Amino acid sequence: MILKRSMEGPLMSDVPHLTLNNGVQIPQLGFGVWQVPPDQAAESVRLALDAGYRHIDTAAAYGNEEGVGQAIRDSGVAREDVFVTTKLWNADHGRAGEAFDVSLRKLGLDYVDLYLIHWPRPDQDRYVEAYRAMEKKLSEGRARAIGVSNFHQPHLEKLLENTDVVPAVNQIELHPGFPQEELRAFNAQHGILTEAWSPLGQGKGLLEDPQLTKIAGEVGRTPAQTVLRWHIQLGNIVFPKSVTPSRIRENLEVFDFELTDDQMAAISALPGGRIGANPETATF
Repeated sequence: MILKRSMEGPLMSDVPHLTLNNGVQIPQLGFGVWQVPPDQAAESVRLALDAGYRHIDTAAAYGNEEGVGQAIRDSGVAREDVFVTTKLWNADHGRAGEAFDVSLRKLGLDYVDLYLIHWPRPDQDRYVEAYRAMEKKLSEGRARAIGVSNFHQPHLEKLLENTDVVPAVNQIELHPGFPQEELRAFNAQHGILTEAWSPLGQGKGLLEDPQLTKIAGEVGRTPAQTVLRWHIQLGNIVFPKSVTPSRIRENLEVFDFELTDDQMAAISALPGGRIGANPETATF
């Protein structure tokens, strides 16, 4: 079969796939729907699928699982060609199995490709219990892989000591100015892939940084494309969010150029810090 490149975006084959520790393949770049209103989710995901995305990241807490599932069902893209992630919310650690079933019903799917604990909530100390319930969903084939989000090394160590399945991914806040080298190294040591949330720093001045705009000019790309390329070359899984059709397509166009080692180092060294909540103390 000959695939023709659409004028709307690159072929799915342009997006590299990484291999999770259980052999499942995951597209390295996906489409995030955090803060996408429920009434806009279906249209945004439809635009993303039309542009060539095949990895959609949502969560129970986002309130838009129904729209995500509707877009996937209506897209004409085979279910097995779309990688779908959703997440267990903090209030549901004690009923993870039931919460998983609710998410699956809202999505209108027979299975999800990846199910994550959204935050560890160490003050509750029920994430091991929640993960064991997720292991059951994995064994039933209703989740193809399971993992965590916002887990620090002590949380991961406790899971590794008390459960049977090594998390496939750890989704963490990660962007220039907050590159999380030590946590990425710990993940890699244990065969856990790192996913980056807020990969563009939530627009908190990062994309206007003079050093970044200089590098973007050197490679002939936008600052956002340059940051996404930095993530790709670090080996992160990344899923930028946008509801703007041109930016949805633009964010995919990061696989036909490379950053030099010096450019990578300069981006990693940009000023910044944590933008979101600290997983050690978050209680929402």
